[in-house]
Amino acid sequence: MKSFVHRGQITKVVFGSGTRSRIPEEADALGCRRVLVLCTPDQADQAAQTGEQLGAAAAGTFAEAAPHTPVEVTEKAVAYARSVGADAVLAIGGGSTIGLGKAITARTGLPQLALPTTYAGSEMTPILGETEGRRKTTRRLPEVLLKTVVYDVDLTLTLPAATSVVSGINAMAHAVEALYAQDRDPVAFLMAGEALDALARSLPLVARHPDDTEARADALYGAWLAGTCLGTVGMALHHKVCHVLGGTFGLPHAETHAVVLPHVIAYNAPAAGEAMARLAQALPGDDPATALYDLAGRLGAPRALRNLGMPETGIDQAAELVVRDGYWNPRPVDRSAVRTFLARAWAGEPPSPSPGRPHSRTGSVTEHPLTTGARHA
Repeated sequence: MKSFVHRGQITKVVFGSGTRSRIPEEADALGCRRVLVLCTPDQADQAAQTGEQLGAAAAGTFAEAAPHTPVEVTEKAVAYARSVGADAVLAIGGGSTIGLGKAITARTGLPQLALPTTYAGSEMTPILGETEGRRKTTRRLPEVLLKTVVYDVDLTLTLPAATSVVSGINAMAHAVEALYAQDRDPVAFLMAGEALDALARSLPLVARHPDDTEARADALYGAWLAGTCLGTVGMALHHKVCHVLGGTFGLPHAETHAVVLPHVIAYNAPAAGEAMARLAQALPGDDPATALYDLAGRLGAPRALRNLGMPETGIDQAAELVVRDGYWNPRPVDRSAVRTFLARAWAGEPPSPSPGRPHSRTGSVTEHPLTTGARHA
């Protein structure tokens, strides 16, 4: 018998085509009368259209959301929200904008709605990651959980194929780590497997035919499930590595996940047999790590950190930062091991099979704490 604790979600989800038209209705249902629309500079047009939909309920637009949620941008946004008397925020976009909304909520208590346009999944989590002084910190704050998320498949049709691919692999990372999470539960395991199946079958179709509505719907469905996993159970080594790389070197979020994930899968495989067996169902081949690396190559996703702007001299620094704080992982981690796979990821080499007990298709996860530190996302 497996003992477990399952945490349910409280976020309302509206999924379909043309659902953005429901934004005014959903804001009204929350009693919101002064909604501040958030976006990045390149999504200002979408924000303007949504502002028109909101009509008198639109309090204004803040179009300066940035990757990794810089604290200085948040402080500016909070000041603007107060100046216009906002009683809610509506994030339009991906993880950068939704992260800004969470940071505002954490400081003001304003409820947040979201209209996601990528596969980031941040909208389904209580995770707030912020960057200050080139250091990214991550916290789980139940109070920043979104009230309502409106998924409109139509909004993803214009997402460039290259962006869709890396955003989708980023979503796969949430599902992969949910499979071997320290606090995994049967519901999360099922959702993670379903998410991986949906993303593995839909991303190649999206890459070839970006206007394929059915493929887009399948990818968005997988991203929603993966994001729910991210919000339900804790993450492990992969997310720690990506947070370090993004915060320290300013690397693009989704692309970094796409490069790193195959290497962490290969490293954790000997200690995560049950997870690897389920992952192999979605990514058949000699082993899941190589299968994902090959899939990324076929889809045109980046496979080398050096191509994302990371200096080779940063490998040692990153390895040191990854092991500095306590972080649970199914397999013990030390600086040398992290440096080894980061060097391969930097060069764009295939993931290397890790020494240790080979994973079994019927095996179970062997849990090992990285240190006795706190659980992170």
